[in-house]
Amino acid sequence: MNNIGTFLKTTVVAFLALGAVLAASARERVSFNDSWRFAKGDQQASGASFDDRDWRELRLPHDWAIEGPYDFKYNARTGGLPVVGEGWYRKSFQMPKSAKGKVVSIEFDGAMYGSEVYVNGKLVGKRPYGYIGFQYDISKYLIYGDKENVVAVRLVLEDLATRWYSGAGLYRNVWLQVTEPTRVAHWGTFIKTPEVSDHEATVEIDTRIAHAGRGTFKGSLETEIFDADGRRVASVSSDFATSEDEKTLTQLAKIRNPRRWDTEDPHRYRAISRVRNAKGQTIDFYETMFGVRTIEYTAEQGFLLNGKQTKFKGVCLHHDQGPLGAAVNYRAKERQLQIMKDMGVNAIRTSHNPPSIELLELCDKMGLLVQDESFDVWKIAKVENGYNKFWDEWHEPDLRDMIKRDRNHPSIVMWSIGNEILEQRNTNGEGAALARRLVDICKEEDDTRPVTAGLNHYPQPHDNGFAEELDLVGINYKPSMYAEVLEKYPDRIVYGSETSSCVSSRGVYHLPIEKYEKHESLQVTSYDLIGPVWAYPPDIEFHFQEQNPRIMGEFIWTGFDYLGEPTPYGGRDNSTNGHWNGDWPVHSSFFGAVDLCGFPKDRFFLYQSQWSDKPMVHVLPHWNWEGMEGETIPVYGYTNCDEAELFLNGRSLGRKVKGVDTTRIIVKFKRYDSDHLDSKYRLSWEVPYEPGELTIVGYKAGQEVSRKTVRTAGKPAGVRLTADRSVIAADGKDLSFITVQVVDENGIACPTADNEIHFDIQGGGVLAAVGNGNPASLESFRLPKRKAFSGKALLVVRGKPGASGLIDITASGEGLDSSRISISLEN
Repeated sequence: MNNIGTFLKTTVVAFLALGAVLAASARERVSFNDSWRFAKGDQQASGASFDDRDWRELRLPHDWAIEGPYDFKYNARTGGLPVVGEGWYRKSFQMPKSAKGKVVSIEFDGAMYGSEVYVNGKLVGKRPYGYIGFQYDISKYLIYGDKENVVAVRLVLEDLATRWYSGAGLYRNVWLQVTEPTRVAHWGTFIKTPEVSDHEATVEIDTRIAHAGRGTFKGSLETEIFDADGRRVASVSSDFATSEDEKTLTQLAKIRNPRRWDTEDPHRYRAISRVRNAKGQTIDFYETMFGVRTIEYTAEQGFLLNGKQTKFKGVCLHHDQGPLGAAVNYRAKERQLQIMKDMGVNAIRTSHNPPSIELLELCDKMGLLVQDESFDVWKIAKVENGYNKFWDEWHEPDLRDMIKRDRNHPSIVMWSIGNEILEQRNTNGEGAALARRLVDICKEEDDTRPVTAGLNHYPQPHDNGFAEELDLVGINYKPSMYAEVLEKYPDRIVYGSETSSCVSSRGVYHLPIEKYEKHESLQVTSYDLIGPVWAYPPDIEFHFQEQNPRIMGEFIWTGFDYLGEPTPYGGRDNSTNGHWNGDWPVHSSFFGAVDLCGFPKDRFFLYQSQWSDKPMVHVLPHWNWEGMEGETIPVYGYTNCDEAELFLNGRSLGRKVKGVDTTRIIVKFKRYDSDHLDSKYRLSWEVPYEPGELTIVGYKAGQEVSRKTVRTAGKPAGVRLTADRSVIAADGKDLSFITVQVVDENGIACPTADNEIHFDIQGGGVLAAVGNGNPASLESFRLPKRKAFSGKALLVVRGKPGASGLIDITASGEGLDSSRISISLEN
């Protein structure tokens, strides 16, 4: 398929080129992201004649809120950033005469929030939910030929509309599509594999044919299936006739010796659907990626993927990308998921809304299981301007559209109809009845996957019929109740849908070790013990999951830190509905096993020690405790090895056995009777401090297999730059993430450094974002400077479209030797 996105400009050359392409192709779907104009403010900008020449020109996806500035007048609960107000986007374009009589559609992968779309001054449609994708047929609103068309989008965001940072604007991709009147409908295929064996897979293809033409259409639908190497493995053709607006055709095909999609080998097949007219000419062409795999859930064995019992080692993820904000970026999502896989993660919960298409595509490719979640709220409000305002009119089309869009992704193994829905407490049966209706909608659109929800109350939803309506029962923060639930309801299939909620700041350690609600530093210790009243250390979940092997695993809150909800500072979820600015400037989450920049916290390695097989050891805290010489420092070791030995300046401080030598940790949360746990998941030593080297060594079967060392650093003297990739595409989208580390004169990382670093970017690159993972920093994500936090910062650069050569970057700071790095660009 030719890329005609570059032709959608107001030039004669573009007009002629687009006409030629449309005449030669049955379906064209092109990026509509370039050359938009944007302005904030309440104005009447829907008309084609509105003068927008003074507006800012930009390329989508775009999140206006991440540009800031931070301000106390904004809600720290939603990141302390301007996720409020009205914004307008406008774009001029031409459509050639050859497109007249065809169906011209505009598709938004998401628009945050309360979108209104106008074409040439006419309202085309409204969509309040910012997380759902939608498409409009704009054929009848267009002027064909050399005249200008204008599409305008109005977005209105209210305060207290979400409980976290949502972003603002056209933050996902926009597409323009031209098809014949008879074509495969929007999200028009559903591919199932009802029978799968090692020798053969039956593939059922349901294809919805949309017909906008007059009279009866007679033709055929041909579907070919190709494997990942491009070999055709099956084909089927069906004749049909229709005069209806929409007709569904069901076809069956067989794949011999199918290669199954799973977490280790995420193989996908490609289905090509061709609609042909009575003359045999192809008038539409539609591609669908899918996987051949089986999923099954039982009360005794839990989740079976291709017949193999599989535990969920999952994380909940919000949709923002830290310093980059909510504007979706394929590479940023890929990096997030790569970091999660390094931790041992095999599953993602899309908290608490439909995810981007990019995330699902990546999970398919990377072998990550997905719980696809629809809503955070139903009819009963959590915040005053939440989705409940639109519930009655929009919940059914939004839920149906989410499933239609996503149901061909093999990574998705369950649908979630809600998170901590307040209706779960209803005793009059209304909550259960509503859950039943939503489950029915899911099954009507997809009868191959189970339906779940995350329940945080106990025992109400289990006793009032709500949980009974679910295929899978998700339990939030009640690990000590697992045994009771399984005993009372032996047929229920249960998992931890949201667990732990431990909070910490990367690289920050407070002594003595104690469990506090808040710390005067507005940071949280990284000894992995602190959490709000409902929360607990990861060890607690490990413990109760081991005691109750029927529990299918967990989804921790959260994999990454996210903007907004700065618990334990500012407020308390679902009971502090107003502004969370009491502990300003704290404005982002501490929940992640990874910080906003993607730098692992110590907790990352605790999960890695339970979820991964590659031998690893980790030791904490850092080893810079000037003025505390001779005082005892608690040292923790995390490992998946049989044993670990700690050395201080070459002297052994003892070898300890994983699972036998325990560490007593402080525990205090609801529904837990003790004030501690003797954790077999951590090793520990009490070490009198002396500067030097602290080394942990891991052993398997008596042989060293892993080691890690932390060293005492001197004064900050320089900067070290490390790029995650040294070559990126010069397409204006690809990114290089550069770790910025403050080091001493010997190159040792300075773990407490907070020097301000300045960045100079030359050549074919531009600044995309900066950050440091500090939840209390009010520094801009968009200026070429950043203070280090716990010794580190992050610089993100992108290549200019069409540039070549190098991006040359220099990092410098007062009293520090500068550092340089180059990123190569490729076209």
